Amino acid sequence: MSNTDQELARDLGFLEAYTIGLGTMIGAGIFVLPKIAAEQAGPASMVSFFVGGMVSLFAALSLSELATGMPKAGGSYYYVNRALGPFFGSIVGWGMWAGLTFASAFYMIGFGQYLLPGLGEYVGVLAGWGDLGITVAALAMAALLTAVNYYGVKETSALQNVIVLTLVGLVLAFLGLGAVTGPTITEFNPNGWPAVAATVGTVYVTFIGFEVIATSAEEIKNPSRNLPLAMIAAVVTPTLMYVGVMFVSTGTIDIPVLAGSDVPVALVAREIFQPLAGAVSWLPFVSVQPATAGSVGALAMIVGAVLATVSSANASILSAARVNFAMGRDKILVNWLNEVHDRFRTPYRAIAATGVITLLLIGIGVGVGTLAEVASFMYLVTYALVHVSVVVLRRANPDTYDPAFRIPAVLYPVVPVLGAAACVAVLVQMSVTFSPMTIGVASVAVVLPVTPTPVGAIGTVLVAFGIAWYYCYARARAPSQSLVGDALAPSSSPDTDTPDTYTVVVPVANPDTEHDLLRMAAASAHAHTDAHAEVIAVNVIEVPRQTSLSQDLAFEEERVERQQELLDAASAAAADLDVRLRTRAVASHDTGAAILDVIEDTAADHVLLGWGGTRRRDHVLGSTIDPVVGHASCDATLVRLGPAAAGDASDIMVLAGEGPHAPVAARRAAEFVAADETDASLTLLNVQPPADDDADASATERGAAVIDALAERAGIKYMTYDTEVVVSTDTEAAVIDAAADFDMVYAGATRSGPVSQAVFGSIPEAVGAGVDQTVVMARGPDNTPMSVRDAITRRFGG
Repeated sequence: MSNTDQELARDLGFLEAYTIGLGTMIGAGIFVLPKIAAEQAGPASMVSFFVGGMVSLFAALSLSELATGMPKAGGSYYYVNRALGPFFGSIVGWGMWAGLTFASAFYMIGFGQYLLPGLGEYVGVLAGWGDLGITVAALAMAALLTAVNYYGVKETSALQNVIVLTLVGLVLAFLGLGAVTGPTITEFNPNGWPAVAATVGTVYVTFIGFEVIATSAEEIKNPSRNLPLAMIAAVVTPTLMYVGVMFVSTGTIDIPVLAGSDVPVALVAREIFQPLAGAVSWLPFVSVQPATAGSVGALAMIVGAVLATVSSANASILSAARVNFAMGRDKILVNWLNEVHDRFRTPYRAIAATGVITLLLIGIGVGVGTLAEVASFMYLVTYALVHVSVVVLRRANPDTYDPAFRIPAVLYPVVPVLGAAACVAVLVQMSVTFSPMTIGVASVAVVLPVTPTPVGAIGTVLVAFGIAWYYCYARARAPSQSLVGDALAPSSSPDTDTPDTYTVVVPVANPDTEHDLLRMAAASAHAHTDAHAEVIAVNVIEVPRQTSLSQDLAFEEERVERQQELLDAASAAAADLDVRLRTRAVASHDTGAAILDVIEDTAADHVLLGWGGTRRRDHVLGSTIDPVVGHASCDATLVRLGPAAAGDASDIMVLAGEGPHAPVAARRAAEFVAADETDASLTLLNVQPPADDDADASATERGAAVIDALAERAGIKYMTYDTEVVVSTDTEAAVIDAAADFDMVYAGATRSGPVSQAVFGSIPEAVGAGVDQTVVMARGPDNTPMSVRDAITRRFGG
């Protein structure tokens, strides 16, 4: 077995990580919580949302440091378990899982409220179902989302981004029109500040979304920048939106009316969208009644709420399964729950368990407010321990902890200390009411100074379950690894430098073609004897989006063994070819993106890929190859191997043209001929159209001049090569006919930069598809001007 370390590809850029968190945080909370918050604290609930945002901001800073120091699946559970040991790890792991299931049920109840009472006003068949209909709708959607994640539908990730952007647009429109209509608040804090403090715990469920970013930390590109930026942005954005929504809502609709509505934001939208009718009345042929404009606004928010609740629940189910996996990896949870499905490649048992508990919570009729508060309670417990973990890891400073992002010195230890204190304060406020409670035991009456709340009781039971689970199951299995005892023993780790090399990256996936591809890569490496040259063989295991990368690897022994066999064979081939070789075993949600990341990480000079020779639906060369050859920042070579082995090729032809990449193809061919031990021959072939005056000689002379100029540009004048000029009106047919006399054909890209229809250009790709012999297509680095779209992608995606 190879000693190659398994690595996980970083597929998520800033925008993807940001939308993952924002998709949960801007979800059901913004549409359902205004009813509950307004009833509890009135307009002062704005303060509750702001305080909740600040508590979350502290947690986001601590989590950002932990996640860049230990970027592993599992998020807060993983960090607490590593810093404080499996006792607290069991509490946090079960707490996070319970919190996410309660949150999922909360989102699904919100879905039912907006689907039936909301859309029922516009769609007759959805009207009049009452509370039973809301429950049935919530159960049906929860079951559907569980099934979608169980089967691993890939489109859910892209759909999530669309939903998030749509929601942001709807909320911004809501806030903009709401501000224009001039909300009026008469009594800001009718229920007093204790009610405002208690409401913080109720609304905190809406701020747990940034935790989803931490659970995906090992999959985020450039984590030192993207992870803290995404987490902080994912907290600040909804905090401002929630404060604005509560200002507009409580300033537009009377509190009793708002608190009595199942669709509070739609109710407010109906009022603030009515002025639009007057705003467009000056347009010719346009007549909009205020009631109609209000109905359109309400309908838009209802549709947004339906999308938001689905998005939030989907993200929570996905995150819960990943917490289960992390617990199983640490032997705190039985691994049976984390098995990956043979066909769908998803953690189906963990997803099913999360779905079943969510359905149970909905079915037994737990109130929507209770669902929100229990989810908040469990995450506040988690974040309090996260803050403690930061302090412990800072003090212990183990060799394995080297965060790329650290809480700035001016804010440490203020952030973790205040953050932990704030979490505890909110927990106390949620757990008890400050009124005496009398307990009668036999004939003795005991008076307690406080009265426990139902939410506090449920939360305490869940924490107690985590403790009991540790002592009954995990204690004997999970290794004790607390760093608390080492918190006064700081240490440091030395940095390492990597020497500059000429690097050729070769993705390998097929044992039948692996040796030939490595032979060609070795030829390119041997041509650079003036530098340290090496070949990097990389194989990628592609994993569905619903499955954590490390989770798939933990239960995919057969696929991992095949991957290692490929890389072992690559090492053996490299020894025969006398070339230095490194292997990279990668797991990724996107094979093409993973290869591009390896190219960037190694500062590769050349990437060489195999191609089957067939076009794919929606892709020119294939879903993996297109992004690599289209966007690689280095030379890119595509090889479609013929029936004969590359080592048997003795007659090599280069399609000599005037394109910008023809010299690259000529250099690749010259490298192969120079490395060949059988005295292979090299021929440069050019196709010219006939001259108008039937002077074939002049066409031949033009072709010879093109060939001579190409040899000069490619720097191969020192080599012995033959020249051939073919005069024809059909370039593609002439090249294909001429190729029959050779063993291997090289062609340079005729296009500069990626385009929607082609990557290399029509002639090279036609040759690649129409010639039986080995065909090699090559291009130089992608130096085309960056489009606005690419610039945005690069800025926020990596």
